[in-house]
Amino acid sequence: MTRKVADCRRFPSETDCSLTITGEEDEVVRAASEHAVSVHKHKDSPALREQIREMLEDEQASA
Repeated sequence: MTRKVADCRRFPSETDCSLTITGEEDEVVRAASEHAVSVHKHKDSPALREQIREMLEDEQASA
């Protein structure tokens, strides 16, 4: 199974957040949505989780 990455640096924010979350897709979506709510003051919703899921990238294998 390919691990997924959510990287806050890809999105402008008032906090210049540099957090990157890597893991299995469901884990990353859960952690990223909790982060979005607690740090970026988003409202948790199915729409937020779907937006996060759509922005995930595959983890690049390290050489």
